[in-house]
Amino acid sequence: MVGNSLKRRGLMFVLSSPSGAGKTTIAHRLLQEDMEIAMSISVTTRPIRPGESDGLDYRFTDRAEFAAMIERDEFLEWAEVFGHFYGTPKAQIRAGLKEGQDFLFDIDWQGTQQLYQRMETDVVRVFLLPPSIEALEERLRHRGTDSDEVIHSRMDRARFEISHWDGYDYVVINDDIEACFEQVHGILCAERLRRARQTGLVDFTRDLMR
Repeated sequence: MVGNSLKRRGLMFVLSSPSGAGKTTIAHRLLQEDMEIAMSISVTTRPIRPGESDGLDYRFTDRAEFAAMIERDEFLEWAEVFGHFYGTPKAQIRAGLKEGQDFLFDIDWQGTQQLYQRMETDVVRVFLLPPSIEALEERLRHRGTDSDEVIHSRMDRARFEISHWDGYDYVVINDDIEACFEQVHGILCAERLRRARQTGLVDFTRDLMR
């Protein structure tokens, strides 16, 4: 396609959902099947988990350094989630967008709001909903990793997060993971073709009119 060969500005593709609604599965598949998008690597104060790598999954730091980064205005957005801080470094994202790199963001509604306030038209906001609140709780319990107390806490937070669905550009109900992926990927492909992002169109169309 001609549109894909033109110089374009990258975009910031935000995926948000309550825990258990399929966000992680969709995000991993996007990264596997679409070579033009890369995961935005957040800075976090939470402890590293088995199998994670510093600089690949997250940049791990302590609260003091995170606070210093806030003071130096190094984040596009940051938030506290379940007692730990997460933030998106500013410099690497801005540089990548200019080069046409797309970034995938796995952040909550607070981070999405901050990101949009700073970057506006570079941001595409997608929210995933479960088919029902009962299905969401069943998915959380099926994991077998959380206590009843933690699950109740996650369900309370899920209802709160769902209440912010109208702060997103697109809302997709994840009733079927395959159909959900196709819809989300379709949104990504369409957003890449927005005229405002196709920075090479000016020269291309001038050549056509000569």
